[in-house]
Amino acid sequence: MSNATTALSPAAPDRITLVDRVIARSWASDIALVIAGTALVAVLAQVAVPLWPVPVTGQTLAVLLVGASLGAARGAASLALYAVLGLAGLPIFAPQDDGSHLTGLAALTAPSFGYIIGFIASAAIVGWAAERSWDRGWYKPIITFIGGSLVVFAFGLPWLAVALGQFGLPNDPQSVLISGFYPFIIGGIIKAAIAAALLPALWAAAERAPRHD
Repeated sequence: MSNATTALSPAAPDRITLVDRVIARSWASDIALVIAGTALVAVLAQVAVPLWPVPVTGQTLAVLLVGASLGAARGAASLALYAVLGLAGLPIFAPQDDGSHLTGLAALTAPSFGYIIGFIASAAIVGWAAERSWDRGWYKPIITFIGGSLVVFAFGLPWLAVALGQFGLPNDPQSVLISGFYPFIIGGIIKAAIAAALLPALWAAAERAPRHD
């Protein structure tokens, strides 16, 4: 394994992530991986069931995988890039009911934008746990990915409460949970379970592959 570190992720040698096991560390690889992580989230964002105020999408699964694979710094950078590019005008956020994409101020003030902020924190926390081998085994990945999913709601629900109030809609705790949490419990568990099954399997495959210098 390369001993090189980068400004994006100055990890100790014993705190490698899945991609570090198969790809030698460099500035170029870090930048490419951050962009690839952004692209994965953007693609799975389009796998959506339009709902208002918060759509059901594949984004959370992508966030968990990106965070665990890239680690805290690169994972957070990847999701921050996703947020910035979406606000800048690229149609990479989840589509609206009519297939259009919110960008700029419209996206920033949308009821669901708090979840996008939560993606950044979730990727960082999941990545931090992955750097400490919490994406391996059987029970640690489950804890890691359910926890990472809950982080998204910790940011998304307060933002949603404020947005609902601005629309003149009920924004008491129960109303917010009905709008932004309860409909996503089963899907969130399924996505966390997929990530918890996939990462250990990928690690097993990586450990059988030749090590890079």
